[in-house]
Amino acid sequence: MTRFSVPACVLLLTSATAVAPASAERRAPCPTPGAARPTVVLVHGAWADTSSWSGEIRALQQAGHPVRAVGNPLRGLSGDAQTVRDFLRTLSGPVVLVGHSYGGSVITNAAAGDQNVRALVYVDAAAPAVGETTAQLSGSGSALGGDPATLYDRAAYSGAAGDATDLYLKRDVFVRSFASDLPRDTAHQLWATQRAASTAAFTTPSKAAAWQTIPSWYFIATGDKIIVPDSQRAMAKRARSKVTEFDGGSHLTLVSHPEAVTRVIEDAVCSVR
Repeated sequence: MTRFSVPACVLLLTSATAVAPASAERRAPCPTPGAARPTVVLVHGAWADTSSWSGEIRALQQAGHPVRAVGNPLRGLSGDAQTVRDFLRTLSGPVVLVGHSYGGSVITNAAAGDQNVRALVYVDAAAPAVGETTAQLSGSGSALGGDPATLYDRAAYSGAAGDATDLYLKRDVFVRSFASDLPRDTAHQLWATQRAASTAAFTTPSKAAAWQTIPSWYFIATGDKIIVPDSQRAMAKRARSKVTEFDGGSHLTLVSHPEAVTRVIEDAVCSVR
C-alpha cells in the first residue's frame, strides 16, 4: 500500500506486495513497444459529472495516454452499467476502467465478461460484491448515515420506476462532507451544478463483481466522509487491490488533488502488457 501525504509521499507496504512509491513527476507512456496502448475510461459518480475528471484528463493526455470520460446516467445500477458496457464496445484494444464513488459500482458490473478491460481503478469508490447495494457500502460514520430528510432534496423524474425519486445533496452536506477539502466558493459552485442521482442507483443489488477476475487498484482519501476509509479498505482487501492512501483529501480528492489520482491510474496503465 502506498500512502500519499501533502506534499511528501511515504511508502507503506501490505503483507502481500511491496509497492514502489509513486513518482512526483508525470510518467511517460509505458505500454510494451508494439502493443496497443490502453485507453483509460473514466466513470463519474453521483452528484457529479464528467468534468470531475478534468485534472486527470489533462494530465493523462499530456503524458500521451488515450482517455475518455463517460456520462453516467445515474438512473439505476443495471442500466448505468449497460450504458458503460455499450460504450466500451465502441473501443478497440485494452482498457483501464476507472470509477469514482458510485461509479465504482458501475465499473464493477460493466467490466464483467469484457476481455478488453485489463485493470480496474477505484477512486474513493464502492466495489460491491454480488447482491450488495451501493447504499450498504458507505460504512459506519458516513455523512450519508443520517436522517434522509436532512441529507437530500427529493424530486420526481419522468420514467421513474416504482417509488424512485431523484436525490440532490443539500448544500451543507455537499460543502462540509462531500467537498470538504475544496475552497468554499468552488464547493458552492459544484453544489449548484450537481447532477441528481436516482434512489435506484443506490438500492439496486450488484449483479457482478468484476474485481474477482480483473486486477484492481484502490485510491483511498483518509478524509473521505461519504464512503469512509475503513469501508474502502475492507472492499480493497477482499478484491486484493493495490492500495494507495492519500493523507487527507475528501470524497472529491479527484477534483482537489488530481495529480495523486493520476499517478494511481498510471500505475494501472503501466501494468497492461
